[in-house]
Amino acid sequence: MNAYRSKSLSFPWPPLLYSLAVMAALSLQRLYPLPLPFIWALVSWVVGAILTAVAVTLNVWAIKTLMERRTTILTQRCSAHLVTSGPFRFTRNPTYLGYTLLTAGLGLLIGNPWFLAMAAAAAALTTLLVIRCEEMHLLSRFGCEFEFYCKRTRRWL
Repeated sequence: MNAYRSKSLSFPWPPLLYSLAVMAALSLQRLYPLPLPFIWALVSWVVGAILTAVAVTLNVWAIKTLMERRTTILTQRCSAHLVTSGPFRFTRNPTYLGYTLLTAGLGLLIGNPWFLAMAAAAAALTTLLVIRCEEMHLLSRFGCEFEFYCKRTRRWL
């Protein structure tokens, strides 16, 4: 049996990575404040609200799609089905995209530019620590079907 077949991860990394990103952004703002001019603060609040709404909608849609297909939403469990419908038509990782947009959106809402840098860092670490393992798991479980899906659907956007 292939080592990747039973599950993709043994630890739920994404919530930890994005929580650490939020804590780092808050700490960096305290140590090295980056104030926004008033007009930019207003614009960033509006953009942050939009990003936050998109992120929440994307995550709810992705979870609903996974539940409808009767497969796991947990990264440390075995996938029962390859899901290519719903938000998975546009991105292979809608929940991680949602986490990234939520982190950036919250930073813009509270006027903390460090959140943008930390969202990018969390996305990069998620790609290295999580997505690559998940892709190996899905490749071993679904073979050519997953390869075709990867060719027509981007990893992030």
